[in-house]
Amino acid sequence: MSLLKPNAKTPFHIDFEWWQQNERDWHIFLRSFLCTEHQEAYASMEEGSLVDWIDPQTAEVKQVDGIQHVLITHCAQLPDFVNPRTAVVEAIFRTFLANGNSPLSAEDLGTKLGKPADTILRTIAGARVYRGLRPILS
Repeated sequence: MSLLKPNAKTPFHIDFEWWQQNERDWHIFLRSFLCTEHQEAYASMEEGSLVDWIDPQTAEVKQVDGIQHVLITHCAQLPDFVNPRTAVVEAIFRTFLANGNSPLSAEDLGTKLGKPADTILRTIAGARVYRGLRPILS
């Protein structure tokens, strides 16, 4: 990790490696975000099961985590996945899921969530890591 302090323009993402390193069972956590249809459909799927996914840009077939894939491509796209009553950390996490975990800055998140960028930055740029929300520092 860099010693540089993130600012409002620093890109953030969900660091799924953080979940693994901190012995968090992120598959169970992600399952809780599945819509009712997919909770039933994936009830018997083993943790970490991979599915084939075709990259729309390159047409390359890749194996991706099944739960993560259906969550990002379907469940997180439903209209009420993030709503005004959602807590800030939860809303940020859900926003990353909904955008396929593409990097977003505190400014971007503030615009999407209707919250001040400095509030978001104070929440996710501190010493404590919430739900794997980490800056991309290079």
